[in-house]
Amino acid sequence: MKYYSVAELNITSPRWIPAYVRNVTKMVEKFGGRYLSRTTNMEKMEGDRKLPQLFLIIEWPSKEAVQNFYHSEEYKPFLESRLKGSNGEFILVPGEDVNQLASVPD
Repeated sequence: MKYYSVAELNITSPRWIPAYVRNVTKMVEKFGGRYLSRTTNMEKMEGDRKLPQLFLIIEWPSKEAVQNFYHSEEYKPFLESRLKGSNGEFILVPGEDVNQLASVPD
C-alpha cells in the first residue's frame, strides 16, 4: 500500500533550506519517495486554521520505505537542521479508503 507524508512547515530560520532541498530531494528518491507537491502557494477553501508557509506531500511505495528514510543515518543531520529552523507538522497517511467507496491505485 502506498503511503503519503504530509508536512506543514513554518520557517523560523531559512539557513537550512538550500542544503536540505539539494540533498534530501535525492534521498527521498533513493528511498522510493516522490514529491507530489512542495509549495508555498496555497488557497484556503474553508477552516479557521492559519495556513503554513510551506506545504508538501511525498508519495512512498510503503510505510517501511518512509520509515527507513526518516530514521536513516543519512537523513539525520538534515532532519535536525529542519527541526531547528522550522516548526510544524509531519504526518504519515496511508493511501486507503476506509469506506472502500473510491478506487485507490497501488
